[in-house]
Amino acid sequence: MDIVTWLIVGLIAGVLASLLGGGYGILADIVIGIVGAFIGSWLFVHMGWHAPWRGLAGTIFIAFVGALVLLLLLRLVSDGGFRRRRRL
Repeated sequence: MDIVTWLIVGLIAGVLASLLGGGYGILADIVIGIVGAFIGSWLFVHMGWHAPWRGLAGTIFIAFVGALVLLLLLRLVSDGGFRRRRRL
């Protein structure tokens, strides 16, 4: 894939994931989508899963799943886990 395709896949996957998991802004969503593509492809290969579609749609789906995993990990790290902080 060329760089423009990576940016488009990252943008779409990052924006879709941010709709469900809360985003960090358009540039950060693109980065989350691109990193999510790597995480998603690693996860799908190691779990033996396959994308439900072929081509660009399957790539976006895998990147979306990876972006959701990345957003979950970012929330766990930044919030200190699932516990809520008490307000004073």
